[in-house]
Amino acid sequence: MIIIDGLVKKFGDRTAVDNLTLNIARGETFGLLGPNGAGKTTTIRILTMLTRPTAGALTINGWRLPAEELQIKAFIGVVPQHLNLDIELTARENLELHGRLHHIPAAERGRRIDELLEYVELQGRSDDMVQTFSGGMKRRLMIARALLHRPKILFLDEPTVGLDPQVRRRLWDLIRRLNGEGLTVLLTTHYIEEAESLCGRVAILDKGKLIALNTPAALCRRLGEYAVDWADGEGLKTSFFPGRAEAAQFAGTLTAAATIRRSNLEDVFVELTGRKVAG
Repeated sequence: MIIIDGLVKKFGDRTAVDNLTLNIARGETFGLLGPNGAGKTTTIRILTMLTRPTAGALTINGWRLPAEELQIKAFIGVVPQHLNLDIELTARENLELHGRLHHIPAAERGRRIDELLEYVELQGRSDDMVQTFSGGMKRRLMIARALLHRPKILFLDEPTVGLDPQVRRRLWDLIRRLNGEGLTVLLTTHYIEEAESLCGRVAILDKGKLIALNTPAALCRRLGEYAVDWADGEGLKTSFFPGRAEAAQFAGTLTAAATIRRSNLEDVFVELTGRKVAG
């Protein structure tokens, strides 16, 4: 569905994306992870035609960028990181404007708006000004707007940033439902548990380079399925082991109290990048 071959993006002397190659399959939920400045948002901006690449080949559903931009724009939906709704319009008016820009016929446009407002659970607020909405409601409306023209790929750039955990999980359920209905989803996130919960595969970027690519479970296995956490005079330390027996044996040699747990994608992220999640 999405083929990225040798993608490079430079801003002056700084390389934001450095020879990135990825293949993303139809119907996949795929995550881009990395510290701040890793190149995630730049990659999304290139794929959504907001930024031109310096070098590399890009194909979406067989169409080449930038030669076939018009076909691709009709094929994708985009939810950017920053809220860009018109807050002085109602929810319905925001969707109406988007539908007109995509030349959706009036009767179909009205039906589709009603369907999507119900789908994202905003039907009771359809005629309220967006400036009265909570952050989670605005995110749901942005997703509805991105789906209005029936795209086959949905790009989500930090879709739950700044939202409280309960609202984030409601959006996770919505993303899972969309993917379950056949939509291909490409998302960037700083919330590692979000990628672990939603994504079939993840790519970890650091300083513009691809440093890991696999399923969350496979990345954890490569690191070690079990972790032992303990504290010494230098702070908290963690060691990884292929099985619980090896982890327990190691923990038994420690004089400090230790915790044995399953490793997770955040462990992989920290080990590979040397940085905490948000960088």
